[in-house]
Amino acid sequence: MGRKRVPGGLRLRPADPAAGRRAAALLAVAVTVAALCAASAVARSYPFGPRTRSINDLGNQYLPYHAHLWDLFHGRTDGGLFVNWQSGFGTSFLPDLGTYLTSPFALLMVMFPRDEIDLAMYVITLLKTACAGAAMAWLLPALRPGRWWAAGVLGASYALCGWSVADAAYNPMWLDGLIALPLLCLVGEWARTGRRPVVGVLVVALAWVANFYTAYMATLAACLILLLRLWLAGPPRRRALAAAGRAAVTFALGTGLAAPLVLVVFFGARHASPGRFTQFAPVGGEDVLARLLPATYSFGSPAVFVGTTVLLLALALPFHRAAPRRVRAGWTLLVVAVALSMQWEPTHLAWHAFTTPQGSSYRQAFVLCALLVISAWHTLSYGAPDRRALGAAGALLALLAAVASRSDLVRPFVWPVLLVAVVAGLGGLALLGRAAAEHRTGRGRRSVLGGLTAALLIGAQFGEATATSAVAARLRLARMDDYAPWGQRQQAQAEAVAQADGWPRYRTDPGREQTVGNDPLMVGGQGAQYYSSHTSDVLSSTLTALGGGWTSGGRSLQSLDNAVTDVIFSVGARVHSPPDPYQNWFPQDGSRVTVTRQEVPPLVTVRPSTRVGGSAYGPSPYRNQELLLGARVYTVPRFTLRTGAGQPATGDDAGRQGIRLDALPAGSAAPGPAITAQCPAGSEVHLWAPHFAGTARLDGASAHGLTGRFRSDPVTKIAAMQRLGTTPSSGRVVVELSPNRPGFVPHGALGCLDPARLHTVVERLKSTGATDVTVSDGTLRAELPPGSTGIAVVAAPRIAGWRCATGDASTAPAGNYHGLIAVPLDGSSTSLTCTFHPPGLRLGWALGAASLLALILHTAFVAVRRRP
Repeated sequence: MGRKRVPGGLRLRPADPAAGRRAAALLAVAVTVAALCAASAVARSYPFGPRTRSINDLGNQYLPYHAHLWDLFHGRTDGGLFVNWQSGFGTSFLPDLGTYLTSPFALLMVMFPRDEIDLAMYVITLLKTACAGAAMAWLLPALRPGRWWAAGVLGASYALCGWSVADAAYNPMWLDGLIALPLLCLVGEWARTGRRPVVGVLVVALAWVANFYTAYMATLAACLILLLRLWLAGPPRRRALAAAGRAAVTFALGTGLAAPLVLVVFFGARHASPGRFTQFAPVGGEDVLARLLPATYSFGSPAVFVGTTVLLLALALPFHRAAPRRVRAGWTLLVVAVALSMQWEPTHLAWHAFTTPQGSSYRQAFVLCALLVISAWHTLSYGAPDRRALGAAGALLALLAAVASRSDLVRPFVWPVLLVAVVAGLGGLALLGRAAAEHRTGRGRRSVLGGLTAALLIGAQFGEATATSAVAARLRLARMDDYAPWGQRQQAQAEAVAQADGWPRYRTDPGREQTVGNDPLMVGGQGAQYYSSHTSDVLSSTLTALGGGWTSGGRSLQSLDNAVTDVIFSVGARVHSPPDPYQNWFPQDGSRVTVTRQEVPPLVTVRPSTRVGGSAYGPSPYRNQELLLGARVYTVPRFTLRTGAGQPATGDDAGRQGIRLDALPAGSAAPGPAITAQCPAGSEVHLWAPHFAGTARLDGASAHGLTGRFRSDPVTKIAAMQRLGTTPSSGRVVVELSPNRPGFVPHGALGCLDPARLHTVVERLKSTGATDVTVSDGTLRAELPPGSTGIAVVAAPRIAGWRCATGDASTAPAGNYHGLIAVPLDGSSTSLTCTFHPPGLRLGWALGAASLLALILHTAFVAVRRRP
């Protein structure tokens, strides 16, 4: 083990640069893992405390999809890689796989028991974050030589940046981009120096496969860094163009190899529901500056905290006279340019692949964090900053903190954390400068001062990262939806589904009383519920027209507990659960998990209509259900809505949304508004009120204990139609409403279903429907009665990619029967086959094969040229 001299003093590192990079990576991993675990313990968050980690998309999407991956590996899914038959009545799975599950770390899920998926996800998150720190620690010495322990500390500061602990912690797929950025920068370095062309292509391909969304951002950042590196190195134009050309070829071939997956995801997004969202609006400058400080948090601002020491070093770079002016100017201008690009809508959209991000607006913030860390590394690599540079950095930090203090994000506990971090950071950098001076004079306390410096800087980074992560974990719980870890409720649901399951003879819906946004993936069954970035527009619009509810702007679809839609979609068994005791949306009603069954036709039915085309839905979900069913089964009565005082309720200004209701005062015992109508005796009463929030009960014993629970808000969610009970013998229906927020009851809100008529329709559809149906991944086969004419309707949404044929005929694109798959019948065939091919897959395979061939030819060409 040797020692080397570096600018500014002694650094204790192995003489072998590779050994130094390994030591730096291990230090970054150790600090990162320790800080994250300590933060979980301080916040009393799972698995070190009682508070859940399942926040927002982590509980609604990532955990369910990883659970589905576990089931896929263990042969327990309904479907395969092409079609997920458990969600959304049949959805394309490959786009979801490419979005949520193609990270290599996802495979670790199968090593854990199924009921420990929450722990598995925590471990995966730890490992991803630690690997990001290791990758950055490995990159920094490749950019410029420096102290190995400093590279480790800065690598940990990158891994523990605000974006990582505040945003990506509950969106773990984004962490692959955090890993990819330093790796893609290494690829740029290899291209600049003409090394490792094949490995570079494979690294690019892996980054884009792991998560194409953040890989796109990381690729843009790596290109900017490479261009700056070329400008700083100042090679002849021909060499610079050759290096840029090598990089372009490397990135093009790498993304080409990833094309089979990336294009499927792209086309899945093209066919997805557009959602109902607002446009980007930049946050105030004081909020942006506040997020540079430790222990600050908000959902809508850029989380650009990287640690006070890193911030001081980055601020000191323009004043660090040991660094060349070109270096000081180049890195400083790049940091400022990227920071400004986050606030200007055209460049903000460019960072997000020209699509307005829904939810968290600043998903590219990790790029700015990386640039701050790299700038800090360049400051240190030219020696410890002198008093002039540190003084200027300290003054800028004080000014930044003063401006940030006007932001509501700077809470009182931020200041002691910042003060300790500033003292430790400035003290550590001052000791580093003193150690450099003693090195130049040959004094003997270099190791002691070096050890104290490392301890101060590591301790400062560990402390403020722990505080920032713990604050984010606590404040997220107060501001976002959260969900309990896997427990008795979901276990009971899973057991009930397994006992009732009859797929593909009929579907078993896991229930209207959902636990998370993707219950079928968590507990099994085959229902309407589905939450994905790729929720198809045809599915969302069809279920909305039938009275379904949704959240997340139309991308999180809910189960619809309705006898008619159960017949349409062949739902023969339905699980009913009490309200989730973890949530406070509705009180417990003392019920338990039960299963109801219903006679339904098979998945493939035959309709006499010869019309195959798009939907013709109107404003009434009851009439829309009848249109899809093919028979009149509802009475939609006129009704009277009166307030609790007995006065007629008034409509909205234009009368379009319906009759307005105000929320009842909390804890009020006063009577609420009530709907009065006349329905046929014995009919089932349903209430459709998508913009109503609260509960609804049918007055009298005919309610059978049912309570309709409605959740809605003006922007992101609408409530599903609810069954309330049976019309009494008098025919008089009284529905008591308890609104908990202002809302509307639409005209035509009540529907009274005739069970006898529905039974007649079911018997007819059963007698003319398929005699046998088999389903395997992306293929559905049905045997039809001889002489069947009209159209065969498959109880699955007509998403892009379905092709069907009867008998031995060639397949053709499936028809559309009001949003469902339809195939014309001429009476000559008794069999039907439908196959699903994900849009973009064939083109992706072609591009992938062409890229692979080009890589092989390029490698062979280079090898031949290098022969003596």
